[in-house]
Amino acid sequence: MTSYGTEGGWMDAELAALAAAGATTLVQQMATETWAQARGRVAAFFARRGGAEPGGAEDELEASRDELTAPGQDEETAADIRSELHDQWRNRLRRTLRADPAAAEELRALLDELAPPSPSGRVGHVYNTISGGEYRGTVIQAGSIGSADLRGGSPEAGQDGGRRTP
Repeated sequence: MTSYGTEGGWMDAELAALAAAGATTLVQQMATETWAQARGRVAAFFARRGGAEPGGAEDELEASRDELTAPGQDEETAADIRSELHDQWRNRLRRTLRADPAAAEELRALLDELAPPSPSGRVGHVYNTISGGEYRGTVIQAGSIGSADLRGGSPEAGQDGGRRTP
């Protein structure tokens, strides 16, 4: 178990988060037209870290893509495959980063390079699903909320969320 009270624990948590982000980007890239370029960049990242024969990472990446894009998959199967591939590559990236923490900066730069450009910082389509038992209440979905002051307060005390009323 990771101890978050020590400097090393924070580093482990940061590297784990970076590995998860890397796996997410990698699996997303597998389904794009720019996959060949992404595959080459990611394979080179692993090759510089050693531990694999030349072309080994590239072959593994291509096998993962073939599995992800195999025809005839229903939506549930495709989601399961995406999840399994994400876990597989997250674990591989985490092991790589633990063995060579200096690789984190290179991975961050690679992820920035592979991230699809977003027009004016806006996200394309977002789909949310709410499921489960019977729940009756309010659901709020927002893109960018901006800054908020959530300190609370009461009108009787002359405060409303940290802002003074005239």
